[in-house]
Amino acid sequence: MDQPDPRVSDLGFARVDVDRAARTGDPEVVYGAGKTPDQVVAILRTLHQRHPDRAVLATRLDPVALDVVARALPDAATDLVARAVTLGPLPAPRGTVAIVSAGTSDAPVAAEAALTVRVHGAAVDRIDDVGVAGLHRLLAVRDRLTAADCLVVVAGMEGALPSVVGGLTGVPLVAVPTSVGYGASFGGLAALLGMLNSCAPGVTVVNIDNGYGAGVFAARVARSAGQAQQRSAEPRG
Repeated sequence: MDQPDPRVSDLGFARVDVDRAARTGDPEVVYGAGKTPDQVVAILRTLHQRHPDRAVLATRLDPVALDVVARALPDAATDLVARAVTLGPLPAPRGTVAIVSAGTSDAPVAAEAALTVRVHGAAVDRIDDVGVAGLHRLLAVRDRLTAADCLVVVAGMEGALPSVVGGLTGVPLVAVPTSVGYGASFGGLAALLGMLNSCAPGVTVVNIDNGYGAGVFAARVARSAGQAQQRSAEPRG
């Protein structure tokens, strides 16, 4: 008779990967879209029981799911802008990620990226509303861009902001196209193609509205940088 796999928790409707933290350093995250509120609650509880010492994250929750999770898990923290919840304590941050967004309409994706960065163990510096329509706003925060260990640059419309930021600093940069824009933006496709065709070197691009994916990447870069800085600061015998 087959023995149950201790790395997986079978809830009937889902097989939860409870061993991901041991493999990658980051626990599994609940992608809420397409799941019922009760399923989200059950998965969050399972992950929290396995990792009570650090936060677990559920993303892309609709208003009904956010309400159900808040009532079922009163210890959970809700981020209405990010459309996400966390359960458990956030880890001590190592390294810093600057989340740079072009405009207020990009806020949900920027907030998802910021919360993901914190859950995955890095500090966040939010730099909002610095789109290319007013370059003076971006130039005024250049020192914050260069001080970060990694940048997440979020923009819709034509997606020009990552190219501009990538030309101002050599900090590792991941660009996030958003579905914000008029008809010819094609739901973010114009921004995605603009970022993929950036003339600034070193710009990495994730999919449309994928603040979570960008946040995980940036947090790992920042954690590595923070760990390296800590090692270099340690006295040598």
